[in-house]
This record gives sequence, C-alpha cells and structure tokens, in this order.
Amino acid sequence: MATPLSLESAEYEFLVSPLSSVQEVTAEPSTLSVKVSFGAVSDAGKVRQRNEDHYMVARVRRTFNVLAHNLPKEEMPDFIGEDAYAMVVADGMGGMNAGDVASMLAISTGVKLADKSVKWGFKINEKEALDLLARLSAYFREIDRRITRKSEGDRRLFGMGTTMTLAYSVGIHLFLVHVGDSRAYLMRNSQLQQLTRDHTVAQALADAGQITQDDVRKHIRRNTLTNYLGGHRGRVKADVRWLRLEDGDRVLLCSDGLSDMVDDPGIAKCLAKNPEADQAALGLTTLALRHGGKDNITVVVANYAIPKNLATPSSQVDTADYPEPPHGDSTDEYPVDTEDLPTME
Repeated sequence: MATPLSLESAEYEFLVSPLSSVQEVTAEPSTLSVKVSFGAVSDAGKVRQRNEDHYMVARVRRTFNVLAHNLPKEEMPDFIGEDAYAMVVADGMGGMNAGDVASMLAISTGVKLADKSVKWGFKINEKEALDLLARLSAYFREIDRRITRKSEGDRRLFGMGTTMTLAYSVGIHLFLVHVGDSRAYLMRNSQLQQLTRDHTVAQALADAGQITQDDVRKHIRRNTLTNYLGGHRGRVKADVRWLRLEDGDRVLLCSDGLSDMVDDPGIAKCLAKNPEADQAALGLTTLALRHGGKDNITVVVANYAIPKNLATPSSQVDTADYPEPPHGDSTDEYPVDTEDLPTME
C-alpha cells in the first residue's frame, strides 16, 4: 500500500510523452477472432491483515442477431459481433478500512459510468481512439471527485485514496489509463517492458536525475504517491497510452505488492516459466509471498492470440506508438463533450 504525498497532484505530472501518431492499419483481424485468456489472483500478503486491493476482469460485447428475414442469405448475416476486454487493478490507502472502500469505489464507479455511456468504443480509428482516451480520462476525473466527496462526508473515510491502472483492449488495440504506482507490463518475444510510470517521489527523483533508476526500488520514498484518485476534486491527471498488440503478447497488471517484492527480471522469468495466464498469476503471487509478502498482492495476466495472417507486422508498429494530443502537450487533455459523461449518484 502506497502513502499519499500532501502536494497538489498537478505539481507532479509524469505523463507519457507523445510520439508519432499511430498509423492506420490496413488489415485487422475481427475483434471476435482475437482470443484472450486471463488469470487473476489477489492476496492480503503476510503482513497486512486486510486486503485493500481490488481488481476486475470483464468482457464487453456488442452483438447483432438476426432472428428472421427473407433476404438472400448472402445479403444478411445471422450474427455480427464485437468483443473488447477490460482489466483494472486498484490499490487503496487510508486508515481503518478506508483504503478498501476507496479501491472498491473506484472500480464500481467506473463500471457504472461506462454502463451509462452512449459509446463504448468498438470500432477503432484515430478519431475514435482519441475520443475513447478522452472518455476514459474523464471517468478517472469523475471517480476522483466521487471518492473525494465520500471521504469528506464520512470522517472514518477521510483522506482515503487509491491507485488505478486500467487496460482496455479492442482487437489488436490496447488502451491504458493509469494513476498511482500500480503497474502495467507487456511481455513480447520474451522481453518484459513496463508500460506505466510510477507516480511516486522516488520516481520523480529518478526522472530529475537526482537518483538512478536502480535506486528507485530501495528508496525510502518509493511508496509515497504524487498522484492518486481521491482528494483532488476531479483535477487528477491520468497517464494514457495507446499501442498495438501482436500475437503471443502478454499483458500484466499488478499492485506494488508484486513489483516491490519481485524485480522485473524475476517477473519476466516467472512469466516465461508459466505460459498459461492462470498459472502465471498464481506463480507471481507465490513468488511475491516467498520474497516477503509485505503488502497486498494483486496480479492480473492476459494472454493474447491474434490470427497471424492479419496481425499488424511488428516492423510497422513500435510499442511506444500512441497518438499526438490534438491540443497542448498533456496526454490526458483530449477534447470530450461533458454531456457524454453520465450523471450518477
């Protein structure tokens, strides 16, 4: 469990720097042909009595079933469908059971906001991708407002907050929205890459060149958050990223209960030894417990199988590709119509 820093989050914005715009894909597999298998484990660890982590894995589906018609068969398919997948990890913080409440509220509020949205984002081009990122960022700001409001309305929950890392995949497209120090990783061709940047004081010092990146894991402020959900009244800044998946890719989401106990080479080795998603999630959790289990541990692993004849060649797309923001240089400030954001008590 990380601890918050008493500073405005705007003073510590570590947003993924935008590079070139994502190229248009000339031939993509249908979303239904992209197969995804999941494994997920959440454990309180060996030290803490309560698990303040929460996670969710969901399939989002749009279908069109024709029940009756008299058109020629070739003119009317019986079924049209689209699949997308959402994975989220939230690591709560606060006294009493406040951290547990914050992480639970973050995920449940996000689901309710998405349910009331008129657009879910199944067809991906650059315009739709930018709109989806804008909508997801707006959800994070609304979640921040509602956690703050609940915290201020109940003294037992005062000061609660949570990290939140969301991965949303549609076919070969992967979208990430991230606040805090829970992480997202990509395992591709036996190489592990961290896709998110920790919002901590230690990482800020490393970014400023005051300590080395290797020093971050052992620094006394490695768990002091500079950005989290709760306490910012909707002014929280979320990192966003858009990249393309390839056949055999594996996506890992985890709380710092894993990343603090197991270094990246150890995570990569465990993933390599456990090719099935459920085995990998259990193996990583067991490894974190074996290394001390000093915090709550949450691990979500997704394995992607993409038809090779239609998958985007790796020579065309780099995993660092994501869209240029249309205004300014902050990756979370995509234009969004506030009328699209549902009201909910």
